[in-house]
Amino acid sequence: MSTFGNHLLVEYFDCEPEVLDDASAIEDAMQRAAEAAQASIVTTAFHRFAPQGVSGVVVIAESHLSIHTWPEHGYAAVDFYTCGDCLPECAYEELRAGLGAERAEVLHVQRGRRGEASSMQVAAHERRRARPAQAQSVVANRKAG
Repeated sequence: MSTFGNHLLVEYFDCEPEVLDDASAIEDAMQRAAEAAQASIVTTAFHRFAPQGVSGVVVIAESHLSIHTWPEHGYAAVDFYTCGDCLPECAYEELRAGLGAERAEVLHVQRGRRGEASSMQVAAHERRRARPAQAQSVVANRKAG
């Protein structure tokens, strides 16, 4: 199957709050993750928010890695989008260790699948099937209105 790339949407839980609130530590961890994926780093940009939290991106020749942290909840939301011969699963594992995450959840989307149903369509279909009836009604009303 041919794709344009692999996109991992990751939620890291029970991370070390002091790491999540340190822009320099987050940037270092993200760069190590990119290197673990065998990606070519182009540039980085990271910002610490007041009173807490960090957002940042590592632009790689093969796409990007981005992060948003909530230290007060021990939580980080991360995207690893790679094309070519990168290994996003290695980036995922490296960053999990760097954040001290006790738990993680991953959604893997194969972007631009050619010749088959889009993995985003499959994921959306699965979410619709799992959605409670009340939520389906709200969505239907929005579409009708």
